[in-house]
Amino acid sequence: MLKLTAKDTEDLKVISAHMQDALVRLADIRHLPKTRQFAFVANRFAWESQPNPERRRSGMHFEHVLNVKQQGILGQAQDAILSLLAISFEPGLEPSGTVVLTFSADCTIRLCVEYLDLQLKDLGGAWATDRTPTHGD
Repeated sequence: MLKLTAKDTEDLKVISAHMQDALVRLADIRHLPKTRQFAFVANRFAWESQPNPERRRSGMHFEHVLNVKQQGILGQAQDAILSLLAISFEPGLEPSGTVVLTFSADCTIRLCVEYLDLQLKDLGGAWATDRTPTHGD
């Protein structure tokens, strides 16, 4: 089970790799402006368990979020499921910047953060899947 923290872009690259192809239901995404937090749960494809394909329920939690902008998501139903393709960081005036969550279907969520501070934690056991994500190889 994973429990990772990112405080810099190198850490974020590791978390992004682990979260690639995670399935996220829109209803499972929350922005909490009063506490400056952003969180979601996802069914993460456990790349580290190959060659035995499995998924794990995982939570991601971002701190120090100043604002959230989204593209391509507002018209979607709350039960819509998107595939997380990547998580990246665009630096601003140090140490601030923007965390970019890139999803399938041309959807993005941009988190303007005071500084990079996020956690990924697996929330339970794994289950087998017969679908391994492919990337056009």
